[in-house]
Amino acid sequence: MPVPRETFLSNVWREGIFKDKVLFCTGGAGTICSMQVRVFVALGGNACITGRNAEKTEKGAADIASVRPGAKVIGIVADVRDMKAMDAAAERCATELGSIDFAIAGAAGNFLAPMSQLSSNAFKTVMEIDTLGSFHTAKAVLPYLAQSVQKHKNSGKAEPTGTGGRIIFISASFHFRGQPLQAHAMAAKAAVDQISSSVAMEYGPHGITSNVITPGPIAGTEGLERLSESDERSVKESKAKIPVGRWGEVKEIADATVFLFSDAGSYVNGHVLVVDGGQWRTTGTDMGSTWKYPDFFLSGATVEGVKGGKKSKL
Repeated sequence: MPVPRETFLSNVWREGIFKDKVLFCTGGAGTICSMQVRVFVALGGNACITGRNAEKTEKGAADIASVRPGAKVIGIVADVRDMKAMDAAAERCATELGSIDFAIAGAAGNFLAPMSQLSSNAFKTVMEIDTLGSFHTAKAVLPYLAQSVQKHKNSGKAEPTGTGGRIIFISASFHFRGQPLQAHAMAAKAAVDQISSSVAMEYGPHGITSNVITPGPIAGTEGLERLSESDERSVKESKAKIPVGRWGEVKEIADATVFLFSDAGSYVNGHVLVVDGGQWRTTGTDMGSTWKYPDFFLSGATVEGVKGGKKSKL
């Protein structure tokens, strides 16, 4: 069933602003990234999405393409941990769709686990998917982004053919103040932020911009379902700790994406755009009623009751 346009598209954006442009997105079938790609396609662009699961990726591509008649969205099976696979995916995207003008490094993995129950293999897996995957994505697409920005200049003035040469990394706010049960994700996302910084500094002179979008708790997403308690009381308490008093909507991440890719974001480079209702300003060691701090760590208990729990092998 088609996703209603109001779910991912704000009425403030002009139709066709990404006409004939191409977006390359890793993890593009995920709940947040799929909406970022969807809004790009709805506003005139075409896209390639990558993922490890062939059925999910190809089905996601077909679903996204349905938002606009004539849209082209390719689903490519590729593991972000494999540099050769990412190079091949980027080459296929540019060959079949004509260019890569924008990119989103969105592939990620996460679960809840205290250090005492976090194996080196589990830690390594998250680092490889999030950090190494983001690095591989950037390396694969940057040559094409450089070509794009030569055709679609970043002059700060209204260009008749629109913009090009931009990349967004998807991060998290765990490492801003520290978050128990997230040593692996904090390390991975802190590194992702700095990869974006390096791209901003080293490729800015070529006209390419690199920024980070850091989503907070977004309603209806796989991440929120995996990493939070779902009972009514816990949900209410979670929302109460966010300054704006609610979880975010996927459309609000899509809006941030359009802003950074549009003419409005031409001078934004090396920035971390946090879209979380102010949550990171008010949270840190609070882990909810089930894993109350510091009682949980003093008890030696294991994480239970969520899909993303990691069990100890000891």
